[in-house]
Amino acid sequence: MAEHDRRALGRRLTELQVRGVVDPAVPGNPGRRGGAGPSDHRALSIDGTTVMVPVYNALAGTSPYRLGTSAEGDLQVSGTGAAAGGATGALAVETPPEPRFYGLATAEGIPYRSIALLHGRDVLATTLLQTCIRFRDRTQSCQFCAIEQSLEDGRTLVRKTPEQVAEVAEAAVRLDGVRQLVLTTGTPNSDDRGARLMAETAAAVKARVALPIQAQCEPPEDPAWYRRMKDAGVDSLGMHLEVVEEEVRRRILPGKSELGLERYMEAFAEAVAVFGRGQVSTYLLAGLGDSADALIAVSERLIALGVYPFVVPFVPIAGTPLEAHPAPSTDFMVAVYTAVGDRLRASDLRSEAMAAGCAKCGACSALSLFEAGPEPGTP
Repeated sequence: MAEHDRRALGRRLTELQVRGVVDPAVPGNPGRRGGAGPSDHRALSIDGTTVMVPVYNALAGTSPYRLGTSAEGDLQVSGTGAAAGGATGALAVETPPEPRFYGLATAEGIPYRSIALLHGRDVLATTLLQTCIRFRDRTQSCQFCAIEQSLEDGRTLVRKTPEQVAEVAEAAVRLDGVRQLVLTTGTPNSDDRGARLMAETAAAVKARVALPIQAQCEPPEDPAWYRRMKDAGVDSLGMHLEVVEEEVRRRILPGKSELGLERYMEAFAEAVAVFGRGQVSTYLLAGLGDSADALIAVSERLIALGVYPFVVPFVPIAGTPLEAHPAPSTDFMVAVYTAVGDRLRASDLRSEAMAAGCAKCGACSALSLFEAGPEPGTP
């Protein structure tokens, strides 16, 4: 696919991500509501690219796009916007099937899907600790966070053991062809910020199955934890800024913002020294108040350090303080994607080269389509 075609597809996928899709519960993996990570979404595959699209939040309920079937029985997104091809057009899509490991349970009767879930098409993900030291105090919590919603609904466990995650990972690889594992966590009341949980779980998983692993946590106070995680079997690391301008960080991340931008930059340099260039990433949530210039400038700093800036459009989650916050516009996202994608390509920092993680999956963002250059022989 030529660069122009990739970016045209990127614009269409961005439009779906920022405006959502009305979903009348067509077959396939239904995604999920609430919890940590990509929530209120389901995965749709379009032209070979899998993208997480909001279907369960208020935004999706007002979308001009609808998921349904054609007269021939093919799955499609239809609507009046450009993403579906115009007033009468439709965009052919596929939905990944519900994974087979969802039908299994541990010897104690715990459903595997309460331990880990399928994200995108082939990524297994789990939140090791489904609580956070800040969540219950909304004056301190990240304002977009819904980490305890799935726990309150009885759909998950408060703490997944390394053995439970390893058991599910082995089944997900064997039954569903899962190709990577993402470990994340609510922040515990400890100086390691969850790194110990990551290391223990990675070691247990690697003892059962050769699966690339990304760990995600806040920067630990002792940088020795980077080497401990790496030695335990963590292949790549995510430490997420989310927003970058100081005023926006204080408003959106009142507790987490106590770790300032410069402290994160120090932590990124320490982590890259252990995991290597291109194996450390960070989420940047566009649409929460940061200007395009600020997102691009921080992305430049991150790229210079060897950190992949995974730019993602903010999607409001039901039940959070930001549930009514508007999503960014397609034009805003495309402008940021274009600038950051150009810088990634110039630095030869590629999402596909990452061993594991959200940036490698790419389903929550269209950035990888803007990162790619022209095909060989293309002017």
